Amino acid sequence: MTVLTLGLNHHTAAVDLRGRFAFAVEQLVPALKGLHARMATSMQAEVALLSTCNRTELYCAAGSLGGHGHALQRSAVEWLSGIGGVSADELMRHTYVLEGGQAARHAFRVASGLDSMVLGEPQILGQMKQAVREADSAGTLGTTLHQLFQRSFAVAKEVRTSTEIGAHSISMAAAAVRLAGQLFEDLSKTKVLFVGAGEMIELTATHFAARTPRAMAVANRTLERGEKLANHLGAQAMRLADLPQRLHEFDIVVSCTASSLPIIGLGAVERALKARKRRPMFMVDLAVPRDIEPEIGSLDDVYLYTVDDLSALVQTAGEKRQAAVAQAEAIIETGVQGFVHWLDQRTTVPLIQALHSQADAWRAAELARARKMLAKGDDLEAVLEALSRGLTQKMLHGAMAELHSADAHQRPQVAASLARLFLRGDLTALNATPSQRHPDNRPAPQGDAA
Repeated sequence: MTVLTLGLNHHTAAVDLRGRFAFAVEQLVPALKGLHARMATSMQAEVALLSTCNRTELYCAAGSLGGHGHALQRSAVEWLSGIGGVSADELMRHTYVLEGGQAARHAFRVASGLDSMVLGEPQILGQMKQAVREADSAGTLGTTLHQLFQRSFAVAKEVRTSTEIGAHSISMAAAAVRLAGQLFEDLSKTKVLFVGAGEMIELTATHFAARTPRAMAVANRTLERGEKLANHLGAQAMRLADLPQRLHEFDIVVSCTASSLPIIGLGAVERALKARKRRPMFMVDLAVPRDIEPEIGSLDDVYLYTVDDLSALVQTAGEKRQAAVAQAEAIIETGVQGFVHWLDQRTTVPLIQALHSQADAWRAAELARARKMLAKGDDLEAVLEALSRGLTQKMLHGAMAELHSADAHQRPQVAASLARLFLRGDLTALNATPSQRHPDNRPAPQGDAA
């Protein structure tokens, strides 16, 4: 078994293209089942799907990818391109395909926050754990992917506890507040509307609340969930359906929902601006796909930012950050080596199983012969001797046959392998002279031991 990762992220695809391949949490299980059904049963495939505002990634594992790798990749690309409504060629121009150790390194970097827009941000780790739970629920998470993700979580934990990877950068939420502060001199005089009630909105609202705006409101499709967040923030809750009529009341609008279509349209914003007498509006769209129609950004009095627009603000530099990254990469490299070693060991599992099966068959055959001898009344000592001799002969027959059939060129290699396997490094038997041997061909005891 080995692993393969196919994905696109904020490095390879713009927000509008990423939005075509975004999955809500409730879509993950049926999506995974659909993809798994497309894959040949001979692959013994495992699949997990990670989907966030910054990335959509498929993690796959299959037996003997050397034979199935191309077919596995083709199935994944065809399925994903169908989801996004683009050609496979177009999709491949924006995706990356990683295998084996490279796939593991990527997973570990993602879990540790090294591949995020916000260096070291912790949200991605929770999203990866959610992806694993959904794959487990779908029945597509097998031993190999389970091991990959559990090791990812362990590496991420070590990175966060052993380095300062998250200490030298600002979050997306903090970046939004900073931008708003550049437009409005005093945020305490502004009214802020949050559209959605998920984790990202809660985080962003917490940052804005710290600046004590004049009023805050939460609009959500489910009023009960919106009220819960509003009560926590000391804000007003409103129905999403009321948003077009009340949009003009707010100076700042931050939206992040799981809607597959924009929920704030150009017409609604134009009417809001007219009612505001052209007073500016600051809008942040943290959703993928977009919640706010991109054409709104062309309006003179609207300052619209997407997650991609915020990326420049959340990138920081400095010696401390670079040192933390170097430490994190070293931890990740150790984790990758451990995972690759585990994968390599897995390749011997069929051989180990076959050896155990053969040994059990030999044992069963000799036990059956011993029982027959006992039933005939043979002496117990003779039966035990025959049992042990029979097992020994069966165990050594194949090795002796290989040694005797080897030609002059092969024989030294075969002999060295047999010595390593059966003598376990004790090579005195090979070096003993005939006079030093016991009658049964074992080396004579050395030294003056009695």
